[in-house]
Amino acid sequence: MASETVLFEDQETVADLTTFLSRARAINDGALMLQAAGNALGMYVPVLYPEFLGDPVPTVLGMRAARLAAPASVRGVYAISALTDRLARMGADALELAIPPAEVNATWAGQQVPRGGWTQTQTLADDLLLSEATRGMSVVAQALPENAGAPVLRNIRARIWSSPVEGVDTAMPLAMAFGAQALGFLREGQSSELFSSAGWLRLSSTGGHMVARQGGILG
Repeated sequence: MASETVLFEDQETVADLTTFLSRARAINDGALMLQAAGNALGMYVPVLYPEFLGDPVPTVLGMRAARLAAPASVRGVYAISALTDRLARMGADALELAIPPAEVNATWAGQQVPRGGWTQTQTLADDLLLSEATRGMSVVAQALPENAGAPVLRNIRARIWSSPVEGVDTAMPLAMAFGAQALGFLREGQSSELFSSAGWLRLSSTGGHMVARQGGILG
């Protein structure tokens, strides 16, 4: 039976979730996927994803995990705004979050991220990833024409964020570095580990994980 609420361990966890969702909304104010099993809660948010069949854009998701004070069972896709509204209404010392009653549709949520079989391929300096994220944002800004409409914005961003990170042996989309930077996963002077499994990549950093399904230029 699905849980109607999740109980966090402490206020630090609640504050961390609030910050994570705020950062996620700045990238894509859409949906997030919750997966809770036992005392672990996984939260997936989209950074880049294909919008139609045959679209070569890779699926790139940010993932943050949280410990729960009590076991829960949750699997669904919800509007980020619905979660942030509920967090805002929680009392100062409250630790229990109500799961929104209604789910939303999200094409990227149909992807099944591997649970195991990950093989480490490379250790990457966070400073390199931060530099690549900054470079990518600069390229996007320079490529955007004035008064560009939504389709043009998406096409330019998709093209640039799908391109590979420079200085990395494994072909990983630039969106993974951008997402890790934008979601606050990277730390100056530290490093992240890159893994692969069944056509997916996972970048594990101090603050969280980026996962990407290889496609398009990575296929």
